[in-house]
Amino acid sequence: MASSFDWWGKEGQHKGTSVVVKMENPNWDMVELQGPSEDDFLLSPDPISRRDKARNKNARQLTWVLLLKAHRAAGCLTSLATAALGLASAIRRRVASGRTDLDEDQESAVLGQPPASAESPALKSRFYSCIKVFLWVSLILLGFEVAAYFKGWHFGAAPRWQYLLMATPLGVKDAFNSLYSKWVMIRVEYLAPPLQFLANVCILLFLIQSLDRLVLCLGCFWIRLKKIKPVAKPDVSDPESGQSGYFPMVLVQIPMCNEKEVYQQSIAAVCNLEWPKSKLLIQVLDDSDDPTTQLLIKEEVQKWQHEGANIVYRHRVIRDGYKAGNLKSAMNCSYVKDYEFVAIFDSDFQPTPDFLKRTIPHFKDNKDVGLVQARWSFVNKDENLLTRLQNINLAFHFEVEQQVNGIFLNFFGFNGTAGVWRIKALEDSGGWLERTTVEDMDIAVRAHLHGWKFVFLNDVECQCELPESYEAYRKQQHRWHSGPMQLFRLCLPAIIRSKISIWKKFNMIFLFFLLRKLILPFYSFTLFCIILPMTMFVPEAQLPAWVVCYIPATMSFLNILPAPKSFPFIVPYLLFENTMSVTKFNAMISGLFQLGSAYEWVVTKKSGRSSEGDLASLVMKEPQKHQRGLSVSDIDEIMDAKPHKLKRGLSEPDLEEMKEEIRQQQERASRKKKHNRIYLKELLLAFLLLTASARSLLSAQGIHFYFLLFQGISFLLVGLDLIGEQQVE
Repeated sequence: MASSFDWWGKEGQHKGTSVVVKMENPNWDMVELQGPSEDDFLLSPDPISRRDKARNKNARQLTWVLLLKAHRAAGCLTSLATAALGLASAIRRRVASGRTDLDEDQESAVLGQPPASAESPALKSRFYSCIKVFLWVSLILLGFEVAAYFKGWHFGAAPRWQYLLMATPLGVKDAFNSLYSKWVMIRVEYLAPPLQFLANVCILLFLIQSLDRLVLCLGCFWIRLKKIKPVAKPDVSDPESGQSGYFPMVLVQIPMCNEKEVYQQSIAAVCNLEWPKSKLLIQVLDDSDDPTTQLLIKEEVQKWQHEGANIVYRHRVIRDGYKAGNLKSAMNCSYVKDYEFVAIFDSDFQPTPDFLKRTIPHFKDNKDVGLVQARWSFVNKDENLLTRLQNINLAFHFEVEQQVNGIFLNFFGFNGTAGVWRIKALEDSGGWLERTTVEDMDIAVRAHLHGWKFVFLNDVECQCELPESYEAYRKQQHRWHSGPMQLFRLCLPAIIRSKISIWKKFNMIFLFFLLRKLILPFYSFTLFCIILPMTMFVPEAQLPAWVVCYIPATMSFLNILPAPKSFPFIVPYLLFENTMSVTKFNAMISGLFQLGSAYEWVVTKKSGRSSEGDLASLVMKEPQKHQRGLSVSDIDEIMDAKPHKLKRGLSEPDLEEMKEEIRQQQERASRKKKHNRIYLKELLLAFLLLTASARSLLSAQGIHFYFLLFQGISFLLVGLDLIGEQQVE
């Protein structure tokens, strides 16, 4: 192919080339495709000859394209096959291990700890039994319906059933047909009417909640269109440099409990806040019951004290009231009266250095502002599918719910961290109370009833972590959805008697509590996990396609708008939200009826991930061996270098005690090694939905079949704990 030729009759020198396609799969051979030859491009005076050559050229080009597409398809199929094999292997190991969430509770009981699942054992047992009964009934009915289908019972809606049964009573020829006809009459007369009524009620609640979400999205759109945002008073400068400015006394609190994975990064971030040191005090409120963790945190505080930070360490011997009790105890210190504001950061939060400079000015000349709340951002939002789905939910919560309520109502639920309170507002509202597991929402509701206003800053972010395992996320969601129902029971009389306007009472009772905390988990679970499968076996009660598909898809689209990079996950998000409705419904019932699990506080597991800025700064420093805890060998090394190591605040007896404690802790950890578990409720619901999807095929209900099929697969993946962090087994 070294000879020259004319390109479409124009002058120019070109050379034909070989196209080499390298298959990525090593099982494929290299294929060499010859490029166009000179004859393909020679202009012939004969039109027929030109057409024949052009046809041959197009055929060869089409062959190249088809081979390339075949290569891509083969690579895709190979990837899918590898993923399927990996999934099957994980499922096999999970089933072979036999570890379930029931075993987890039994292990916690042996160790003398509260139930690890954070659920009431009695409620959990009843709930599990009910789902198991539903599953067995559905399996029996599926077999019955399949047999009837092959007997010729191919009917549709209820009027058609009634017409055929009444018009052809002599058509029943054998015992099976007689039995099935009686079952149909029972469905028509007794089962379908109450089921359809319950379905209509849930549809109505679904529409009301969807309307509320649409109004919130329109409010967020209006805020963006008009560029509405809280404006702080200017003139913030550094008084220590001789310039005037607004620098009130600020107290910073970091409550923590056995969180040795993250204590260093949170303390370091708070100690680097840009604020006059004479007007800033940092309290590390350590509720840890692990002596090793206590010593590590205390040493970190002493290190920052030597570097000039105004920081103190507090530890409670009696840990009553969980986080609320910890904060309440800290606020009782005598020196707190000298401070005007208090900023609160959980142990995994890393505020930026200018956090106080961007939040405190919003209090200036606004005596009725009691709280300034910043939004959260996440250092591990792309870690796995679970964190990506959480990011969608929380992005909507902050971008839409918190921002709209803050702009138009001056009220929203305090998020428990990354916020600054006016201490006078806390005192006027009664301070921190230990009566619920949502002390942050409790103090926000009471402050609002006393007339205090809240400001939400969507442009001020504080980095933190998302739970990376389904186990940790499940416990967190149980606490977040049981606590509001406890609080609603306690606060309802106070809301009714309060002096706020009727509109604010309506917003707090109906929108804030009932619609978003009670109705949402109720209809999500009841409509899509119970009623929809039942309508497959009682087809006389029906759910329209727009309820099953179109409105949920629209709501998912609205939810994902604040996180546009997450659009590829819109379908997994819709399915996962319905899957989580089981946990949320269970938690809501626990809180509403004051069951034992509603009062259990389980600290969310942290992994200790740092932001990119933290990692960059660590490169410039000497790595510390106790970044995530000390080992026995580390203690031995410190003891060998006693002269300059022990002066950091630890004596030799302390190190010996720590060494022994670490040995015991490692032995306990080996017995308590974390494993992925099988979640029985989710697994049973998966089989229930898959059974219902099989039944829907007999009625040719397309959208219902696909929804039930994919929702059942979603429950199956979650039930086998395949969605989040995977432990090494």
